[in-house]
Amino acid sequence: MKKKLLRRAFAVGTTALIAVGSMAMFAGCTTSNNPEITITYTFNGEDYEVDYILSRIDAPKTVQHFIELADAGFYDGLVIHDYQSNALYTGGYRLETTDGQSELVEVDYLTEVKALEQEKGITFTQSVWMDEARTQPLYAVYGEFSKNGVEQENGKELSATQGALVMYYTDKGTGSEQVWVQRADGGTDNDGEEYQALSYKYNSATSLFYTFTGENITSSDSYCVFGMASDYAGQMTDGLLAAINDYIDTLDEDASFTTSLTNQKLNTYDPFRSVQTAGLTADFLTPIDMPIIVKSVVVNKY
Repeated sequence: MKKKLLRRAFAVGTTALIAVGSMAMFAGCTTSNNPEITITYTFNGEDYEVDYILSRIDAPKTVQHFIELADAGFYDGLVIHDYQSNALYTGGYRLETTDGQSELVEVDYLTEVKALEQEKGITFTQSVWMDEARTQPLYAVYGEFSKNGVEQENGKELSATQGALVMYYTDKGTGSEQVWVQRADGGTDNDGEEYQALSYKYNSATSLFYTFTGENITSSDSYCVFGMASDYAGQMTDGLLAAINDYIDTLDEDASFTTSLTNQKLNTYDPFRSVQTAGLTADFLTPIDMPIIVKSVVVNKY
């Protein structure tokens, strides 16, 4: 993709209004419901901090899971593996360099989180199991969105607008795999049953997330919006995204900021063999020559 097609338009007035609106969503909320984090991205030798406010009201299980992964250092060193015009996708890939050539490599999520538990002496909170007896935890997250039967009766704090932090999952195909989940509502919306058999497809999020950078509201009925940038205009538009655009302007007209990686295999390490072997793929636009690296995810307020 040529650089002129990748360049993001600057709409400072619009993003400033959105940033103010984002903060207004949290007015009157208690600290206990709204943890605060900072994601530090490294690009072209410089660090760029972006602050987010999370919402336990919208997604208690997802927020808890994300914070535990952040505290364990899981995200440190991962890269933006898909740089789209409306989102920065990360949370599941590293760049590995051999003989001067960099290659995008999928993280073996289940192996790595189990290793972190042993290394750091921690225990990740579980909400999804492979079996009814709950002896095989999947370290995945109960899908807190409407397509999974989760509705907030009192309305949501967040929506999938610019600056939204969204937990998502890879395509699992058309299989019928089911898992057992612990509902965040304790079973009040499930005849009092706290645990429930549900589709694996919508309860399989692990560590992948993205920041929505587009200007149009998008549907969030199958992905979980769990946070919002608190200063999108200042830290994203005038920070990280400005630096990326400045770098793109130094490239030749026909040069590409990203490398097009087509038919990338998904679910290489999925615990369900049927999903592993389904042959599902995706296309990525990956900044490889000048990567965007997640240096750290730090929880500032719990």
